[in-house]
Amino acid sequence: MFDFFANMFGYLLNFIYGIVNNYGIAIIIFTIILKLVMLPISIKQQKTLKKSAKMQVKVKEIQEKYSNDQVRQSQELMDLYKKENMSPFSGCLSSILQIILVLSMFFLVSKPLTHMRHIDQELLNSYTTQISEKSDGQVRYPEIAIIKEMSDKDENVKLNMNFLGLDLSDIPSQDYTNWKVYIIPALYVITSVISTKITTSMNKKAKEEQDSEKQTNSNEKPKEETKELKVQEDKEIDTMEEMNKQMNLMMPIMAVSIALIAPLGLALYWLVSNILMIGERLIINKFFKDEEENDG
Repeated sequence: MFDFFANMFGYLLNFIYGIVNNYGIAIIIFTIILKLVMLPISIKQQKTLKKSAKMQVKVKEIQEKYSNDQVRQSQELMDLYKKENMSPFSGCLSSILQIILVLSMFFLVSKPLTHMRHIDQELLNSYTTQISEKSDGQVRYPEIAIIKEMSDKDENVKLNMNFLGLDLSDIPSQDYTNWKVYIIPALYVITSVISTKITTSMNKKAKEEQDSEKQTNSNEKPKEETKELKVQEDKEIDTMEEMNKQMNLMMPIMAVSIALIAPLGLALYWLVSNILMIGERLIINKFFKDEEENDG
C-alpha cells in the first residue's frame, strides 16, 4: 500500500523536479501542494476538535446521570452525537492519513530512483551489485548510494540534491563528523516544540471555555453533586493532559530518530510540513475565533 502512495507522490515530485531541477525545492513545493490538498480535512478536524471540546460538558452529564445504566448511557451518547452530527471516531481519518503520509514519504525518499524517476529495476539491481562489491558490505540505501556513485556515469540516475549547501542524500547516522547533517533535524525539533506550545495554548483556552460553560450549567445542580462531578472530571482531564504531553513528546523523538537514519530529504519534508502546520493552525484558529465572535 505504501509503495502505491510513494509511487503516486513520486510522479508529482518528479514533475516538480523537472521544472525546478532541485530536489530540495521540489520537496518544498510538493509539501505545500500536499498541504493545500489536505486543507479541507485539516479544517474539518479543527472544527471537530472545537466542537468535541464543547460537547464534553453534555457527555459528562449523560455519563453521570446514567452511571448505573450502561445501556441507556450508550444510547443517550449515540443520540447526542447524532444530534450534533458527529461521530465518536471523528479525527481517526486524519490520524490514519498522517501515518500513510509519513510512511509513504519514507519509502519515497529512500527509493527516489524507483518511485520518483521510475528507473528500470534491473539496471538498479546491477548498480547495487557493483556498489556492494566495491564497498564489501550491504548498502543500507542502495538507491541513495547509486545517486552518489553513478551520477557521473549515468545521467538518468542523477539528481541535484544540493540544497542551501546541504546534500539531501546524506544520512546523519552515517556521518557523525559532519555537523551540517544535523541542521534540518534540529530545526524540525525547534518547530515541533513551537507547534506543541501552540497546541497546548489552544487546548488551554478550549478548557477555560469548557469550564466556563460547566460553571453556568452547574447552577442547576445540587452543590454536593456538582462538587463530586468536578473532582471526577478534573481527574480525567489530568489523565488526558498527561497522555497528550507524553504523545507530544514522543512524536518528535520518534520522528527525529527516523530522520537520523533516513536521507535528509525526509527531514526536510517534515520540517516544511511542520512550519506549514503551525501557520495553518494559527490561521484556522483565528478564522474560527472571528466566526464565533460574529455569530455571537
